[in-house]
Amino acid sequence: MTHPVRKRSPEAEALNEHCALIDALLGGTKAMRAAVEYMPRWPAEDKESYETRLKVATLFPAYQRTIEVLGAKPFSKPVTLGKDVPAKLQQWLEDVDRQGRNLHAFLAEVGQEALGYGFSGILVDYPPTQDKDGKALYVTKAEEQAAAVRPYFVQIHPKNILGWLTDKDGLKQLRLLETATEEDGDFATKEVEQVRVLTRGAWVTWRKVEGGNKQDDWAPHDSGVTTIKSIPFVPVYGNRLGFMRARPALLELAYANVEHWQSKSDQQNILHVARVPILFGKGLESTDTIAVGAGSMIKTDRADADLKFVEHSGKAIDAGRLSILDLEDRMRQAGAELLVIKPGNVTETQTLADNEQGACALQKVAENIEDSGDQALQFMAEWVGEAEGGHITVFKDFGAATLAEASAELLLKANQAGKLSNESFYGELQRRGIVRPDATWAEEQEKIDAQGPALGNMPDPDAPPAPPPKAKPKAP
Repeated sequence: MTHPVRKRSPEAEALNEHCALIDALLGGTKAMRAAVEYMPRWPAEDKESYETRLKVATLFPAYQRTIEVLGAKPFSKPVTLGKDVPAKLQQWLEDVDRQGRNLHAFLAEVGQEALGYGFSGILVDYPPTQDKDGKALYVTKAEEQAAAVRPYFVQIHPKNILGWLTDKDGLKQLRLLETATEEDGDFATKEVEQVRVLTRGAWVTWRKVEGGNKQDDWAPHDSGVTTIKSIPFVPVYGNRLGFMRARPALLELAYANVEHWQSKSDQQNILHVARVPILFGKGLESTDTIAVGAGSMIKTDRADADLKFVEHSGKAIDAGRLSILDLEDRMRQAGAELLVIKPGNVTETQTLADNEQGACALQKVAENIEDSGDQALQFMAEWVGEAEGGHITVFKDFGAATLAEASAELLLKANQAGKLSNESFYGELQRRGIVRPDATWAEEQEKIDAQGPALGNMPDPDAPPAPPPKAKPKAP
């Protein structure tokens, strides 16, 4: 049995329910091939055929791209600090995690994690100032400053949360799975798994006993006390269901992406079959030796003999292609829905005042990130005896009035990334009613060519002249 300190609680299991699915989708083709449960083996399909089908499958990264695009929107403008943020804290926010990330970059990654997995966390930690025997590591404040001893943020993935206990005052215990790096000889390091148990005003790390042969051989490794009398952990919600309860905001998109993965594999398989015609012979002698090629001929004296290729009609191929295109359109719509403003007020001022009306789902995620940032600053202030940590502002005025407008923006991103042609992009805009229905791409392309290069794309005056365009053939 797993030791209780290492065992994930039922509440934490619920928080991590969808992590395996999201890990696979965000991990790309390699991760999806490894997660064989998302590519079922069909009845009567032999193992070799299944493994071959799995090896050639490629992922259309709809979930990953949507999370990247939508998660970046609240951080398309810098996170701004309020005037109430203490100067002492402001200088630390330039390297808020002691790993080189400033507050903006740190919250951007936390926000993407919360949007993708539904949950993320910020632990406001402080380096130890005493050794195991309780002896002070630093004598003066100058020594502490030289060693960069100050509070810092730690990003906590939901998979690293093993469990928690609460009372009327909030968290009273939190268990986190960690990996500690230690020296292994003169030239190498090794990673050691440990569990950090945080309580109000104290902490204990547990490690597996070396030489133990049972999973429950765990014992306390290190411990200490803290000057802050609460657990400095801040949950960040992508789709909040309750305290420490959440699920991915785009969970249905994730399931649709898995469906696309499976359907695309079927399409690849049927294309492979259809591209290889089967040679069918009738009335040939069993002893006939047949050579197939451009420089060969089949000869027989039998009047009823026949030899021909049997090919797939292609109807199933076209049906599969249309099904995949429809699924891709549904996935784009699912991502765009997070940008659509609910009926009501539409300005940012009204959105902030009303909180519900006039806000899109992604704006609420941005508000959650902003609130969590404020709480983390408050914990940072408490670590150093400051009364207030101050407030931050995250950009939130990016809602779209309609689903057509929101999905068009995602299509533009795909077009700019080279994943969607200009003509297809134009067709999608026309289908959404943004471009008049009687216009044609050929007419629009002529207008684009006539207006000259866009700003920032002017030709180099020193470059050699381009060859003259070829004359278009006249219609008969």
